Amino acid sequence: MPSRSPIKHNAVLLYSKATMDERMPAKLTEFCPRFHQAIELIGKRWTGAIVRVLICGPRRFNELLAAIPDLSDRLLAERLRELETEDVVERHVDPGPPVRVSYELTASGKELETALRALSAWAETRTPRAKRRRSA
Repeated sequence: MPSRSPIKHNAVLLYSKATMDERMPAKLTEFCPRFHQAIELIGKRWTGAIVRVLICGPRRFNELLAAIPDLSDRLLAERLRELETEDVVERHVDPGPPVRVSYELTASGKELETALRALSAWAETRTPRAKRRRSA
């Protein structure tokens, strides 16, 4: 397995060609419509949290609700439909009885794990600063 060797270039962290996914451009441009569409999807309120829970494996609707505090059932249903439309999540119906519906990441959705792990690591470094601001 090749080692990851980050390269700092104009304040953007890039990975060497040896470890870069073939679809990732070697140089980032100022604007990319595909990136913008992807970040708008995953950055929508609660969507990242839903995908993060589903990275751990398939979940039923009520399990998702229980795992994500303050998320309403209406909004969860809306986000799951959006993620299904974008082929990030697939819905499985077990006719039962009783009927059971579960949600699982598609192969495309599972590809988000690396990005979400990196974002989670970044967020962990930001947490103490956010706590200090609130208490000030």
